[in-house]
Amino acid sequence: MTLDRIHHIGVAVTDMDESIRLYTSTFGAELVQRTVSETDGLEAAFIRTGEGEVELLRPTREESPVGKFLARRGPGLHHVAYAVTDIDRALEEAREAGLELIDQEPRIGLHGSRIAFLHPRTMGGVLTELVEST
Repeated sequence: MTLDRIHHIGVAVTDMDESIRLYTSTFGAELVQRTVSETDGLEAAFIRTGEGEVELLRPTREESPVGKFLARRGPGLHHVAYAVTDIDRALEEAREAGLELIDQEPRIGLHGSRIAFLHPRTMGGVLTELVEST
């Protein structure tokens, strides 16, 4: 599987407004988008940092995946997302390599792109997201 580049870094936060302020005023980053996903039980803010992006994630429900993550580990790095050209092929190659897939098939993520997650158990302890990028 060829990873084109790091697409974004996901960071779990407890206070979205304070986290946005930290990135924009301290680092001069730009708030690109802020959205809520009732389906995923989270609020997300996309912060442009030069050529990279940070996705801030705040749970809207305690039982959501991000809510459970915060309860177990507290705020901090949630996942690393890599851009891939062909997500279907990347998932097939991940299966062939023996990686554990969280998403067996791609789904539409908050960026509007097709995404899929690989389990941290087989990714050195890091939740890994693949993002189809054209």
